[in-house]
Amino acid sequence: MIDILLWIAIVALFAFSFVGILFPIVPSVLVLWGGFLVYHFFINDQTLSVVFWIVMGIFTVILFVADIIVNSHFVKKFGGSKWGERIAAIAVIFGSFVFPPIGILVIPFVAVFVTEKLQRKSLGESMKAAFGSLVGFLGSSFAKVVIQFVMIVWFFLDVWINLS
Repeated sequence: MIDILLWIAIVALFAFSFVGILFPIVPSVLVLWGGFLVYHFFINDQTLSVVFWIVMGIFTVILFVADIIVNSHFVKKFGGSKWGERIAAIAVIFGSFVFPPIGILVIPFVAVFVTEKLQRKSLGESMKAAFGSLVGFLGSSFAKVVIQFVMIVWFFLDVWINLS
């Protein structure tokens, strides 16, 4: 009975990790690690391989770095300023609370647009930088979904292979 509850907790943590895609305040990768650690410490501390832990560590670093770099890269690539990059990052978090989930797209777009206009950029330049924030968010979100999915599948494969 305890094992069933623990497995429910693990699956719930894995599912909850995807909430962090729309609500960046939820630390998706740490929630995933919560599932891994529940399994390791409460179900079986011998099953998960050393390779699993190393690869999960690498994926964790990639998730943290990618989120920051992708958003910054696209705002910059689309002509945004350093202030536009910073405001985009703050606006993504703010937008996830204001009008979820639409706010996470609209608030950064508007915030970057206004920031660029305040720096005396043309309407076209400001719009292009704002569009860059949207592309950056969507790109990093897609990457996070794929990487988190791979991490979860790897976990189940590692558990299944080592228990067989």
